[in-house]
Amino acid sequence: MGNDTFYKDTFVLTISNLAMAIIRFVFSIILSDKLGPEGVGLYGLIMPIYDLFCCLVCGGLVAAISKEVSSYYGTSHYKNLNKSIRVVLMFSLIWSVFITIIIFMLSPIISTHIIKDGRTLYSLWVLCPALIFIAISSVYKGYFYGVLEVKTPAIIDIAEKAIRMFITLSVINYFLLEDITSTVTATYTSFAIGEFVSFILLYLFYKKSSLKFMDIPLNEERVENSAQLLFNVLVVAAPLAINGLLTTAISGFSTLLVPRRLVLAGLEYSAALEIIGKFSGMSLTIIYFPIVIVVSMATILVPDISKNLTRKDFTGLEIRINEVIKICFLLGVSTMIICLTIPNNLGMLFYKRNDLSLYIKAVSICAPFLYASSCTYGILNGLGKQKTILISSLITSLIQLLLIYILIVIPEINILGYAIALVASSVIGLIINMVEINKVVSISMNLGEFLIIICLTILTALTLKILNIIIPDNIFIIKNVILIIIGFSLFITSTFMIRKSS
Repeated sequence: MGNDTFYKDTFVLTISNLAMAIIRFVFSIILSDKLGPEGVGLYGLIMPIYDLFCCLVCGGLVAAISKEVSSYYGTSHYKNLNKSIRVVLMFSLIWSVFITIIIFMLSPIISTHIIKDGRTLYSLWVLCPALIFIAISSVYKGYFYGVLEVKTPAIIDIAEKAIRMFITLSVINYFLLEDITSTVTATYTSFAIGEFVSFILLYLFYKKSSLKFMDIPLNEERVENSAQLLFNVLVVAAPLAINGLLTTAISGFSTLLVPRRLVLAGLEYSAALEIIGKFSGMSLTIIYFPIVIVVSMATILVPDISKNLTRKDFTGLEIRINEVIKICFLLGVSTMIICLTIPNNLGMLFYKRNDLSLYIKAVSICAPFLYASSCTYGILNGLGKQKTILISSLITSLIQLLLIYILIVIPEINILGYAIALVASSVIGLIINMVEINKVVSISMNLGEFLIIICLTILTALTLKILNIIIPDNIFIIKNVILIIIGFSLFITSTFMIRKSS
């Protein structure tokens, strides 16, 4: 089964993603201080538009390239491997430049009529160059994942995030920026510079990595023509890109809908942005932090599943899929327990705010289902079920959009309607994906294992409650670090138990 390789690669990628998540988390704390809740809310309105642009220029490209490169690398067809990279690079450059020019010209319309906040125009303009670098970098990242050199893009991603944070702080402090428009624009300027640096580093490491193929005796192989090689990549990337575009568009519309529905619920626009900043920019950031482990597993899972399918090792495939789903669900349970038992502590620890408790508790309920459903999308991708991914993503996104539209406008619920929508969409997405996965491999849960996990969950929650009362607040940081470690001990203990039983 290659367990060691899978978990070793996952660990390496997790360390990288954790480092990036820590940088992003620190970045969000700094932003909340520099921008304030309203500025964070405005920053959050631009992000889904940026995500949509990224889907347009490179949606599905990393997964498609890694799959093709892995296939050629495994059969020592290095001529096809190198030619694929060259062809896709040229296509990505032309396509991304074309899309970027259109976006640049449409930015005034997007800021005025879609986001409905003219302060976002300059941010949209400075993001345009970043799209070209992101598209080309996606090809190089796909290459490194395909040849199993996961450390390279991992380290570069960390460097890029660190540079982004440094530039943002430097610009804001050097120019003494205070108004929201300037600080948000400076923040997104750092995105473009960071992506450029990332592209340069990826290119240099790619040139170094590709030299190793020069010294390897080449097998006799039929070299495909450029059109066929490009088609091989696009036929995998296109469904993923369409899925990403549709779901990101719906998700982006949901995000842009929130402030308008809050205004209808009786809030002023600035107050609505503040609530969005507290909920999405702060509370959701806490919940999303541990999901980097899920993302790492999902990334490594695609070639791992492909390998098991090629070898017709269905037993190994079943064990792997069951392990990963359980591990991701338990990570979500641990996150939920921590957020439900010490929400006020988390708000004070990370943002020095005592008004986030309700939001943190509300959104934490989705964590187990969100984490598990996220990993099932990776499993379906590895199984070649792109159509199911598209259908599931569309259904969950539309449900989330509908619930946001209906619930947020109710004054007694307002932003908590977003949390309800997240829980509902995560549960439904998980059910749809599990049913489809179960058609290929059997999803099972040992009763004894299940009961032990329930007992551990209750014990962990009680322990956190008691220690939160016993440990004094005059060692606030140490106290909460201890509580968080104990909370995640449930995940660590359960993971070892699941691995041992497998």
